[in-house]
Amino acid sequence: MFQFIVDVLMRACDLMLVAIGMSAVYSLMKFPNIALVQYAASGGMLAIVLQKAGVPLWVSVIFAVLLTGLLAVVLNEILFNRMLKIGSSTAMIGSLAVAMIFSAVFLVTVGPDPARFALPIARPILVLDARITVPQLLSFAIVAVAIGLFALLYFRTDLGRCMRATSTNEVLADATGINTRRMKTIIVLISAVMAALGGVAIALKGEVDIQVGMDLLLPVFASAILGGLGNPFGAMAGALLISFTETVVTAVNFGPLFGQVVVFLPVAYASAISFLLLVAALLWRPRGLFVSEVKRV
Repeated sequence: MFQFIVDVLMRACDLMLVAIGMSAVYSLMKFPNIALVQYAASGGMLAIVLQKAGVPLWVSVIFAVLLTGLLAVVLNEILFNRMLKIGSSTAMIGSLAVAMIFSAVFLVTVGPDPARFALPIARPILVLDARITVPQLLSFAIVAVAIGLFALLYFRTDLGRCMRATSTNEVLADATGINTRRMKTIIVLISAVMAALGGVAIALKGEVDIQVGMDLLLPVFASAILGGLGNPFGAMAGALLISFTETVVTAVNFGPLFGQVVVFLPVAYASAISFLLLVAALLWRPRGLFVSEVKRV
């Protein structure tokens, strides 16, 4: 039973930071930036490339995360802000196009083969009936610390209050002297950094390849919508729900239900359950489980 809980948490770690970043961007920019899933891939793969080049692991992670954040700010300034002047739907489609371009760039520069960090081999740690590896613990720690710091920034600082004011009523926030354009740039930077950290957390637990970003797209999008797109911390609950259902589908033995010893569903069904939950959410609670004041695209 405890192994099941660990599996759910590990899968949630794959989704949470990217889903929080997507919801945070939506709350201020008013469009879901699909390119965030590729920022996650960039963070993980760039850190691996730097480590292979001889850079220490944590220096590689910091440099990769910061570089991804700066790249996101540049793309936002030269592309997404201009697209938003046309419409939020245009910006969303443009972000999908940027995500596809990232995949092509990864294919040319990194290649199709999976890559992983060079980490020392160690025995798994036995906790109750669950086996947990050191890289899994590091991954969980990165996600937990990132969420904690984001929560402190969002709720306990003047910058966070300005961000929340801008997301609630941009016109009123601008009238009270808040630099709303700067707030948007900051949230783009923060969301990209969190997505990149999410990619690093994924890479620490195993291999990553050029498809890792697009593989995250559906479950991350479903997590953000379930939590209420525009509600960053609701996205955490959405990610946990998606992770729980995916783990049930792929890790639970359904054999006794069919009078057999072992029956496991194919891993491909995990994406199907994400899509099913997304459709159900749009029909039943279109504003998400944690209703936000913003509207859908």
